[in-house]
Amino acid sequence: MKKRMFHCLVALILITPLWGHIYFWTDEEGVRHYSNVSPPEEGLVNELEETREISKTLARQQDKGPVFHVLKVYDGDTIQVSGLDLIFKVRLVGIDAPETGYRGKKNQPFSERSKAYLQSRLDKKQVRLKSYGTGGYNRQLAEVFVDNININIEMIKAGLAEVYRGKRPDSLNSRDYFKHEAIARKARLGMWRLDSAYKSPRQWRKEDAGK
Repeated sequence: MKKRMFHCLVALILITPLWGHIYFWTDEEGVRHYSNVSPPEEGLVNELEETREISKTLARQQDKGPVFHVLKVYDGDTIQVSGLDLIFKVRLVGIDAPETGYRGKKNQPFSERSKAYLQSRLDKKQVRLKSYGTGGYNRQLAEVFVDNININIEMIKAGLAEVYRGKRPDSLNSRDYFKHEAIARKARLGMWRLDSAYKSPRQWRKEDAGK
């Protein structure tokens, strides 16, 4: 049997719930392969730094790249997806949604509505990701698109998330995010109807999450 030689690129990634490697290779017929199980037994293998190659791939291919299936919505800014033979978490970059309590901690006002709205936008949908690298807890930071609609910005428009007040990726177009936040705030949509009682999720995490 004729042996096939593969040129392989190996990218290390830490993900939840799976841990290990992501393998990318192109066979002799020019077919692109993805796997988190193992690379081909034979072939030239190059090892790349953790998570960077998949992030760059997703960033380049948002409108024509891999399609992912949404498995779970954790809250208004975190989801779990499957694709490329992987299951991993995605943190919607550039936004911060009201905090969902856990282990007996109370929910921030509008957290349940934020989660429900995100679920309604992603229910039975296939999504594409534009990655901005990795953030805390080894989650991919990404803009999520459904039919070329930026769901991150849709959360802002609905008044169910604010622009993330921490450090944002330099390449993210934050101007659009702030523009739509100002419109939602002026219209008192979603959480903005709380007026002076409103607390940003960042402030809530510091002051109220443990109460």
